Amino acid sequence: MALSRRHFFYGSLLAGAVPAVGFGSTASLKSAGYKSPNEKVNFAAIGSGGQGASNISAAAPTENIVALCDVDDRRAAATFDRFPHATKYRDFRQMLDKEGKNIDAVIVAIPDHMHATAAMWAMERGKHVYVQKPLVRTVWEARQLREAAAKYKVATQMGNQGYSNEGTRQCAEMIWNGDIGNVTEVHAWSDRPMWPQGLTEIPKEDPVPSTLDWDLWLGIADKRPFTADGKTEPDRNGGFFYQPFNWRGFYDFGCGALGDMACHILGAPNMALHLSNRKLLSVECVKKEGASPFMFPKASVLRFDFAAYGDMPALKIFWYDGLKETPKIVGVPDGEWIGDLPYPPRPAGGRGGAAPGRMPMGPMRPPGNEFRSPGRVFNWDEFQALKATTEQLRVPPPDGSLFIGDKGMLTTGTYGDVTRLIPVEKMKDYQVPPPLLTRSPGHMRDFIRAAKGGDPACSNFEVAAPFVEWMLLGVIALRYEGKIEYDTEKMHITSHAEANKLLKPTFRKGWEFHTVKA
Repeated sequence: MALSRRHFFYGSLLAGAVPAVGFGSTASLKSAGYKSPNEKVNFAAIGSGGQGASNISAAAPTENIVALCDVDDRRAAATFDRFPHATKYRDFRQMLDKEGKNIDAVIVAIPDHMHATAAMWAMERGKHVYVQKPLVRTVWEARQLREAAAKYKVATQMGNQGYSNEGTRQCAEMIWNGDIGNVTEVHAWSDRPMWPQGLTEIPKEDPVPSTLDWDLWLGIADKRPFTADGKTEPDRNGGFFYQPFNWRGFYDFGCGALGDMACHILGAPNMALHLSNRKLLSVECVKKEGASPFMFPKASVLRFDFAAYGDMPALKIFWYDGLKETPKIVGVPDGEWIGDLPYPPRPAGGRGGAAPGRMPMGPMRPPGNEFRSPGRVFNWDEFQALKATTEQLRVPPPDGSLFIGDKGMLTTGTYGDVTRLIPVEKMKDYQVPPPLLTRSPGHMRDFIRAAKGGDPACSNFEVAAPFVEWMLLGVIALRYEGKIEYDTEKMHITSHAEANKLLKPTFRKGWEFHTVKA
């Protein structure tokens, strides 16, 4: 039974992942704008500071960075200086029009409300796109990008790095192998937001800094005054009132803590339990703290209910954000670590290690151990050695997920890493199931390979858009009382008629894009 079950789900994961044009013919690849594996991809970036700088750095070692765009000169300064030969722009529309012949692929790493417009403008021009999570701000935009990727035959990837993690795949394979039985409940949690939420007043208007084009930053959103909240310089906790980081907490610009972290933390559950293929029965905000008329709450708890799928039973998922410590979940033995594990402190001078509140994406090397990159399942002896060094390690941030089955439990970290059975004693002499899913060379490497005609990236829009759709219904549930019930085929909320207006954005004149027929 376990073998047939594993093959059933393996086939489901790959179904529909290959574009209709195929990846085998040189002629089809050339016509679709693909590069030879021996050629370098010419990258442009829309958003060159912050997360954009990180994504650019991931592409730069092997590819060409030819054009950079950012509305905030100060935010992008370091990246602009690093690539002096790349052409610089503030308006991505001008960049795409003027540099079109020089660009093969575009990184989109700007506020959520502008993701779809920027990505669509790029895809319409035949450019491959790497778009930061949570892909888009609304369900309609997710569907549009999925349709556009198929229409324009371009390579795509959402920036949820955990989908490339070894531990995410091991999590799926362990569950499909029946190692914890039938999973009926998942808990996932985050310490985000680390930016303001739940505010109830907007500060007075302030002058716009000369380094910022405020109108371009607003993009599709309605015009409003700029405010620095009395600051003359952006502070280290998020900057001015809206930008360069605090936008995540506003209804008009971001998707709150859920949008920031769910594409990471719920990635392993989405893959292992086929959430995108299931019917979402309902989603409800069961608890919130610090409600606001224009921002997401300070903390919340959501419940998603999914129908059965294949021989997997019905499932409930609980999402917690605004946590200061790992949640107490019935059945987890006292003293067990769930989610992220402790990791080395940042060394003096601020280089290396992991930033406070973040799990390192590279190798973890606690004092006294020699091991491993995130994603490897811990054995008993390694885990005991790690626990013995806890006095020298940082306390783990409260991020992660826990799967509860009728035969046991399994936990993962923020990015689907450090996957292990709970209690961890079960890891003694445990043998990981044979690999079933293909392994990723790394999230940006995955995308670059796809842009050169290789396999589709692991979080391409055929995969990412359905994942984001059910997650974004949770974002809507944060703004309404009671259950949100949804008709997937009609893209219609049946329980709250007024909530349907949140399924699609409004566009300021000049920022529209051509819609793709679904």
